[in-house]
Amino acid sequence: MSDDRNTPSQELTQAELSELLQIRRDKLTSLCEGGLDPFLKTGFKKDTLAEDIKARFEDLEGAEVSIAGRVMSKRDMGKASFCDLQDASGRIQLYVRRDAIGDEAYALFKKYDISDIIGVKGEVFRTQKGEISVKAASVELLAKSLRPLPEKFHGLRDPDLRYRQRYVDLIMNPDVKKTFEIRSRVVREMRRWLDDRGFMEVETPVLNTIPGGAAARPFVTHHNTLGIDMYLRIATELHLKRLIVGGMEKVYEIGRIFRNEGMSVKHNPEFTTIELYEAYADYQDIMCLTENLIAHICEAVCGTTEISYGGEAVSLRAPFARMTMAEAVRKYTGLDFMTITSDEEARKAVKDLGIHFDAAKNPTWGELLYLCFDEKAESELVGPVFITQHPIEVSPLAKKNPDDPRLTDRFELFVTRRELANAFSELNDPIDQKERFMRQAELRALGDEEASMMDDDFICALEYGMPPTGGLGIGIDRLVMLLTDSPSIRDVLLFPTMKPQE
Repeated sequence: MSDDRNTPSQELTQAELSELLQIRRDKLTSLCEGGLDPFLKTGFKKDTLAEDIKARFEDLEGAEVSIAGRVMSKRDMGKASFCDLQDASGRIQLYVRRDAIGDEAYALFKKYDISDIIGVKGEVFRTQKGEISVKAASVELLAKSLRPLPEKFHGLRDPDLRYRQRYVDLIMNPDVKKTFEIRSRVVREMRRWLDDRGFMEVETPVLNTIPGGAAARPFVTHHNTLGIDMYLRIATELHLKRLIVGGMEKVYEIGRIFRNEGMSVKHNPEFTTIELYEAYADYQDIMCLTENLIAHICEAVCGTTEISYGGEAVSLRAPFARMTMAEAVRKYTGLDFMTITSDEEARKAVKDLGIHFDAAKNPTWGELLYLCFDEKAESELVGPVFITQHPIEVSPLAKKNPDDPRLTDRFELFVTRRELANAFSELNDPIDQKERFMRQAELRALGDEEASMMDDDFICALEYGMPPTGGLGIGIDRLVMLLTDSPSIRDVLLFPTMKPQE
């Protein structure tokens, strides 16, 4: 059975795959017995990339270059062969002649397989057909591939296999790499924009004795030396606010967050956020910061603020629209919560809308407002739109609205029907904060695993005095999804969480 063809490894029978794997291992054994073990190679001095040769051909024509990469195709012409080499920048054609590299070296080259990694030194030239190429003077095997790549014309298309074997996905699907290059640029631009405005990047603990800063179920682990359970962080909020208390007036952290919750196209158990806090700012200031930051990133990365997601046009030009949660519910259901004066009246009105809720739990006006928004309004928000004034029941860390104590000075940014950012004027009253923690602790005792725990040290920090502060959290994965028109969060995570295969 020949191994010269690009066989679709995911479509092979087990017997065929076993035979191909054995053929490649036999080739490796033969090389090693001849004193050419490729895995003993310790490096290769390359001086250029494939795309650089193409971009600078007029300057490099006739020059000697040194390149390295993966063999993606081979075409044997007898005494000469053509080969496509792929490196970090792209692909370039190699022209390998027996009389140029020698009989022994050429015989070895003909035995190389698709996906082997080679180093090549040679002259830049253009073929008679006009293709920019490298005429090899020497070819060196740097690593042997022991497993065949997927078939070249179809690549790796099975989504589950792509996520599990991202390394193959990156080899076979060049556009995938572009997504992660954009992701890197998004984070880089975010840092630069904030650094230029006086924010300082900090790091806070990933392991915590109390999971705080969000309504989420945490992952639990155990510290053997201390003999205590600890939690992977569900947010960076409470530690960053401690730094505001300590006098660091503008701070941010970009890092991994862990939540032991469901998985969907919008959710992965570990994900990346940025949280930032600015002393003496309120949520209105943070709204302006948010829209200008996102507009800048979009312009810098995409070259425009006018983009498309899932076939829908989206403009990320600042300023963004603003709407209270009650206004959104009224717009999409006709129900005006601001005219409702009691919890009982709210329950009847929501029931009349046909929205189900657990009457035995006696939901409040605020809980029902949030429920109506979640059920009826959120799916309508193509945006971008800031939804402001969230009920106090779902905002345990936000400052009360001075005009209506049922609400808070909070906003969430929605784009393409998904929450992209969450922010508020931070609660800095330690007495009020302790009462809200106590309410959350009661809910937790009743079985709500997402309710917050009491954090006495954070209360202690607030008692020393925290200035009026505005805070913001942005889901970086969702922002990258938006800017790359990716339908699933797994498309923007190099290694998304997957259930192990049996």
